[in-house]
Amino acid sequence: MRKAPLTLEQLRVAVAEGEIDTVVLALTDMQGRLQGKRFHAPYFLDQVVAHGSEGCNYLLAVDVDMNTVDGYAMSSWERGYGDFAMRPDLDTLRRVPWQPGTVMLLADLEWLDGSGPVVASPRQILRRQLDRLAAHGLTAYAGTELEFVLFRDSYEEAWRRGYRELTPANQYNVDYSLLGTARVEPLLRRIRTEMAGAGLTPESAKGECNLGQHEIAFRYDEAVACADHHVIYKNGAKEIAAQEGMAITFMAKPNAREGNSCHIHFSLRDADGRSAMLGDGPAHLSVTGQRVLAGLLATMREFSLLFAPNINSYKRYQPGSFAPTALRWGTDNRTCALRLVGHGQGMRVENRVPGADVNPYLAIAALVAGAVHGIERELELGEECGGNAYDDAGAERVPGTLRDALGLWESSETAREAFGAEVVDHYANNARVELAAFDAAVTDWELVRGFERL
Repeated sequence: MRKAPLTLEQLRVAVAEGEIDTVVLALTDMQGRLQGKRFHAPYFLDQVVAHGSEGCNYLLAVDVDMNTVDGYAMSSWERGYGDFAMRPDLDTLRRVPWQPGTVMLLADLEWLDGSGPVVASPRQILRRQLDRLAAHGLTAYAGTELEFVLFRDSYEEAWRRGYRELTPANQYNVDYSLLGTARVEPLLRRIRTEMAGAGLTPESAKGECNLGQHEIAFRYDEAVACADHHVIYKNGAKEIAAQEGMAITFMAKPNAREGNSCHIHFSLRDADGRSAMLGDGPAHLSVTGQRVLAGLLATMREFSLLFAPNINSYKRYQPGSFAPTALRWGTDNRTCALRLVGHGQGMRVENRVPGADVNPYLAIAALVAGAVHGIERELELGEECGGNAYDDAGAERVPGTLRDALGLWESSETAREAFGAEVVDHYANNARVELAAFDAAVTDWELVRGFERL
């Protein structure tokens, strides 16, 4: 893995000179959010570097509102809600330009009794799949493209209004519009430059179709580093927007217009660092590349819970939208779930199924597991889709609801073989918790339709 832009020795010097006073140690929870602690920097250097820290194990067993819920083997009232160890990954140490005097790093989770890693933690799930891939002499690279909708209201104002009647940062479709995006360039520029200061590599920013919708793209990296950068950017962009009195949402479908996607670019390299997907086959794919795409397509439905983890995720899949549901592949074809892009050593597959609410560790782990599935079973790749995949009546489709995805995930022998029963059961329970909460809620839609007229 690439080293982070700040070494431990550089941190010691910065702390001694009074430049740094705070160290953030963060883990990624099931929902893809950063959780953790802020340490006084001298204490972090004296104690936490050598011994780590602790966090309540309910951090991987709560709903989005941080409510404790039943059904998790690792954490419950019966088990006493104990701690797990947060082991600092010093390779992720970096400055946080949007928080003065602050650095941050990510943690790996282990059990305090020394029994090993917390296997249901997102970072560990991805690491396990990468180990399976490494057994085939391959390394995974990924890049995530997060879209968001920006509002000129603060998060506090949005809460007070019940997230209704908010003011989008743009009043019309600014897809590729330089004039429209200039309206919010001060914020976009701040996010780009401060993410660069945190060790990420920004590439570009552009407008999108929904009102106030934008995308900031970052350079691809090894799989774990890509996921690390994703969660740091997503959390940091929200913090920066809040400091500017604005609000960003990464919901998959925040309103009736276009949803927020998270296209994931995925490629494999061999032991010599060259593309393992490039070859002389169809669409310039190698035999490995063909098997990888075949494996991704074969597992997409059963792994959908990892690509679309929330109730709202499935509302992004609208007919005629750029959120494809047809499980087909095609060269530079945005109607397919898998779009083959790039040339030569830059060849890669773009998975267009995930929304911006995705947990990147889990989604990339699903891609790696699908690739391994295709390689180990020597799957054959079906014909390329050369037209509109939406019109392909014979194509399999992404599940239409979280409930459908849960059923496929929970009954999947492929998922249990790849991820293990503990991981399958853990994330199945998370989906059941969300479904139960949604089923019990009275929505605005129901009130509008039924308050007076029923």
